[in-house]
Amino acid sequence: MMSTPTGHGAGTATATKPSPKVRHFLRIADFSADEFAYLFERTRIIKDRFKRYELYHPLRDRTLAMVFEKNSTRTRVSFEAGMTQLGGAAIFLTSETSQISRGEPVEDLARVISGMVDVVMIRTFKQAVVERFAAYSRVPVINGLTDEHHPCQVLADVFTYIEQRGPIAGKTVCWVGDANNMLNSWLEAARVLGFTVHASTPPGYPIDPAILLAAGDHVRVFSDPMDAARGAHIVTTDVWTSMGFEAETEARKAAFADWCVDEEMMALADPGALFMHCLPAHRGEEVTAGVIDGPQSVVWEEAWNRMHAQKALLEYLVIGEVRS
Repeated sequence: MMSTPTGHGAGTATATKPSPKVRHFLRIADFSADEFAYLFERTRIIKDRFKRYELYHPLRDRTLAMVFEKNSTRTRVSFEAGMTQLGGAAIFLTSETSQISRGEPVEDLARVISGMVDVVMIRTFKQAVVERFAAYSRVPVINGLTDEHHPCQVLADVFTYIEQRGPIAGKTVCWVGDANNMLNSWLEAARVLGFTVHASTPPGYPIDPAILLAAGDHVRVFSDPMDAARGAHIVTTDVWTSMGFEAETEARKAAFADWCVDEEMMALADPGALFMHCLPAHRGEEVTAGVIDGPQSVVWEEAWNRMHAQKALLEYLVIGEVRS
């Protein structure tokens, strides 16, 4: 695991002046509504080109480093395939296959990797790790997931809604379940993009007070998940036990029993409501099979759109706005 600097050598590393500021995507709040509007339009264009088998290689000879401390199927495939489709290359690094596990300071790792590649994606535990890495990186850094935020997934989710139903401003997103990184990113997106989140989490699993405060009038909290779902345009959830919290599995199953998205809950939502889930899903726990495999579910489109939305993000961070 990437370590906090300790000892004489680590102290020297952190005393060095950080790299000049570059654009990063570490959380939803890093971008403005106008930037997201641009990214959604670029996602549409890039996806359309892909579906028409039109070669598009704006990142030819560019390299993405993917640093994984948390394993993932969708994150690796979507970034690696996406970078390849843009004409670039992706390098896969894990704790087991690099110096990360030997305690190299994050600042040192950032200096070395960012001097050899053009963009870095990190999927790790603590948000502080990606923020420290970005502070010393010469190139853009993307948060592929931390315990606190999952901005790439919400980027894809919002695009999926826009693609299926049109503008999300003024709409209602119902979140049912754990007050985790996904909910945090949805709450940031609500503030930036002008929609409302109806959130319902079980007793003992409250929303981060700072994120709740920042969301302001864009969030309403409900003790009853059925009330949260009423009139919602999106109903979304996640597994009850996120990676790193496996020891709490049985306790969470008991606490979350009434926070399962089922057909009765979806019937309370807007007639055109979509069901979303970042996957992997546990049918019979946080969602019934009838909902996730039903006609209102867009979980597969949502998963596929990760790749296209991230291609737009990579293009934007590496070469800036493109008008073609």
